[in-house]
Amino acid sequence: MLPFVRNLIAPSILAADLARLGEEVDLVTPYVDLIHVDVMDGHFVPNLSLGIPVIASLRKTTDLKLDCHLMMQNADRYLPEFREAGADSVTVHIEVYPDPRPVAQAARDVGLEVGIAFNPPTEFSEVEPFVELCDMLLVMSVHPGFGGQAFIDDSLRKVEEARNFVESHDLLTDIEIDGGIGPATIGKAKDAGANVFVAGSSVFGQEDPVAAVLELQRLIESRESR
Repeated sequence: MLPFVRNLIAPSILAADLARLGEEVDLVTPYVDLIHVDVMDGHFVPNLSLGIPVIASLRKTTDLKLDCHLMMQNADRYLPEFREAGADSVTVHIEVYPDPRPVAQAARDVGLEVGIAFNPPTEFSEVEPFVELCDMLLVMSVHPGFGGQAFIDDSLRKVEEARNFVESHDLLTDIEIDGGIGPATIGKAKDAGANVFVAGSSVFGQEDPVAAVLELQRLIESRESR
């Protein structure tokens, strides 16, 4: 793997106690580099979740990068509002935007970093033409919409394909994996080539979120030395 790759744990606030959201984020802040925010519209995925007001509230309590995963059919309509609320990056789905070039440019125009996500039924070949557009490629290792699902092993093949493409083209694109990431899966996700690991219930769902983050980091580092 190329030397510029950084391994990052991205705790997902979907699994946090929203009544104590600021406190929970403060707890892990010294140990992570970004926070993952899932935004669901009830149309693209069969669930509703956090929106722009929560992002704005979270921005007041943390300087961490806010990595916003937009599981929405019309994310392009709200990009200025996401940026104004304090989002640092937005990730849109190839299933919503088969040609993501216009939405990627619109996001950059308002100062946002850009990610492209793809779901378990979607092959890497469908996003390959657009990898060079984005700062991050998000491989879904569960079907999006709900936390706590079981990891889909076939996602590892797509992570490998993505990593091979990124390295063969000398790109700086991060490879993020989201869904079912915990102590039993983070090592094989790392081995496949992921370097950003979204962890929801395996961090905020644990009695000691800090210990959970440190254990995930230890498991990643143990792969580095192999």
